[in-house]
Amino acid sequence: MKTKLILTFLSLSSAAAFAPFAAAAAPAKEAACCVEAPPAAPAAASACCAEEKPTAPVGARSLYQLGTKWTDDSGAPVRLVSLHGQPVILAMFFASCEYACPLLVSDIQRVRAALPAELRARTRVVLVSFDTARDTPAALKAYRERLELDANWTLLRGDADSVQELAMLLGVKFKREANGQFAHSNLITLLSPGGEIAHQRAGLQGDVSELTKAVVEISRTK
Repeated sequence: MKTKLILTFLSLSSAAAFAPFAAAAAPAKEAACCVEAPPAAPAAASACCAEEKPTAPVGARSLYQLGTKWTDDSGAPVRLVSLHGQPVILAMFFASCEYACPLLVSDIQRVRAALPAELRARTRVVLVSFDTARDTPAALKAYRERLELDANWTLLRGDADSVQELAMLLGVKFKREANGQFAHSNLITLLSPGGEIAHQRAGLQGDVSELTKAVVEISRTK
């Protein structure tokens, strides 16, 4: 199923041209905690079930159909579907990056600063690490503290397969170099409240007005 899902995304020429891939992908599986809840107490749903079930069905083009598992900088398990219902600014990075990633974060901060306060408060920023070896929850937490990222920022790590799958679906390329650094695309992706790719911006330190406008527009989606 994952292979079919990835091939469907890669066959499209741009995010705007995404075609439905419902026939290639089944709905995302429920979190293990939901599946394994004791049958003797079906009414007592666990907290993670409540957090990860979307308030409305995800669309055929939603990244929230992915069943990949992630861990945040507090060590808590996270699934992408838990982001459902709010605009999400997403970028892939690695915490020990010496040049590009801090600029990528700075660009996102410029977008957030340009948003109305109410919209800024309900727009989530998600950073997903390429560095599956070094970016432990503790390393991500240190990164958050160093850059003074507030609670609206979610920092995630996953296994190599999950990282590769997400990168392919977003159109992000990365390669580990001999010195431990990564050569990678500098791409910021905006996800709609339903998890569909609404806008992408490539490059660093350029004009962020189009991305800012896209966040405002997507926030009006019902």
